Amino acid sequence: MPSATPDLALDLAALRGTVTSGATLDLDWRRTQLLALRRLVTEHEEEITAAVTADVGKPALEVRTTETSFVVQEIDELLAHLGEWTAPRRVGVPLALRPATAQIHLQPKGVVLVIAPWNYPLQLLLSPVAGALAAGNTVVLKPSELTPRLSELLARLTPQHLEPEVARVVTGGVPETTALLAERFDHIVFTGSTRVGRIVMRAAAEHLTPVTLELGGKSPAFVDGTMDVRVSARRLVWGKLTNAGQTCVAPDYVLVTPGAREPLLAALREAVEELFGADPQLSPDLGRVIDAAQHERLVGLLDGHGGRVVLGGEHDAADRFYLAPTVVVDPDLASPLMTEEIFGPVLPVVTVADAEAAAAFVREREHPLALYVFSDDEAVRRTFERRTTSGGMAVGVPLLHLATPELPFGGVGASGMGSYHGRRSLEELSHHRSVLTKPATPDTLRVVYPPYPAWKQTLVRRVALPLQRPALPGPVRGLLRRVTGRR
Repeated sequence: MPSATPDLALDLAALRGTVTSGATLDLDWRRTQLLALRRLVTEHEEEITAAVTADVGKPALEVRTTETSFVVQEIDELLAHLGEWTAPRRVGVPLALRPATAQIHLQPKGVVLVIAPWNYPLQLLLSPVAGALAAGNTVVLKPSELTPRLSELLARLTPQHLEPEVARVVTGGVPETTALLAERFDHIVFTGSTRVGRIVMRAAAEHLTPVTLELGGKSPAFVDGTMDVRVSARRLVWGKLTNAGQTCVAPDYVLVTPGAREPLLAALREAVEELFGADPQLSPDLGRVIDAAQHERLVGLLDGHGGRVVLGGEHDAADRFYLAPTVVVDPDLASPLMTEEIFGPVLPVVTVADAEAAAAFVREREHPLALYVFSDDEAVRRTFERRTTSGGMAVGVPLLHLATPELPFGGVGASGMGSYHGRRSLEELSHHRSVLTKPATPDTLRVVYPPYPAWKQTLVRRVALPLQRPALPGPVRGLLRRVTGRR
């Protein structure tokens, strides 16, 4: 279905029928789908790269590093561990219930809807799709309407590699997405803005559909000068300017201690020139802002921020919506530059007294999707580990936690809910079914069947299910004494 149609319900019924038939329980079926998805990427990489470059404006090498290779790595990780990660997991059984066995079985949920954004239009569409297929689901893919070339390409290529009873692509904009959200799915994965995330969650609530929301926010970085400042600056510039800053986990702003501020600013200026030349506008390696609306919004953030522009600030809408790498020092904390997610090549640098003040700054705001700490001081690192909350955290580098398949990727609070990547994708997109098996003999449950004579009450209270357990670890016993007031 190239766009939402009156036959949408029939299409979903076909997708759901594939799951209910039991075919997707077969691991070989899942491997077949994953390999087909892999071939879609590897056999058509040139077409995909051209489409993403034309739609988004990112360099071809960035498409390889952040889109195609990312998806292939995710698929390979799932293929390598599929049998292990989907195997029933045995868990313990309380003494009073024995003999018995208990297991957790991962079951397919059904039909999964994946709604992707425009900034990483392949990665953020096909990575969740791979997880959904590995978990034995069928999928509806909804690429962004802001990437029309890639959307049309995927609508054409997907049926060549995946059967229509396994995967369908729906193209189009808000009307098509609205029509999709009116239908019942068994799980929805959405990546995008918090505003649209709320719309998706409200629609999902009508059908009690579970959701995975990856929403972004203002991800901070902290620099105290104890780590090589030139390395810190180079990595910050790379992380901020990848995809022209249009990355949900890009460093949104930097918190810096007073002594480290001027060396960092000088190093940021050097790093921009090292990576993109004396005139970044001429660099073929610097991406562009997606469209006129985003460009106008970003240029607007550079007005009235109350700070000091120490680098960049130039912009040229006629040159594919160019905006220079820009650094703003100590802007007004109430300005839109510091209250809205930037999602572009503008980096505010805010002076804070120390790591404790920086951690407090982060705590006072919505939980970010990512947090970056550039410090060689172990005490400082522990401060951020223990005193802040974020979807993910990386020390000494931005972005790379996202590229580590064994680390779950997800937000917390306003930055999202749920997570995926690697094993976590299987767990997120599967139903965790509890299975307990108890043999008929011996029938140890006779002790809890009525009637309840005195000997049964004594046996249950003192032996089978006692409330006082002297074997509890010392710290737990101490906590119980404090809570109950008993010695």
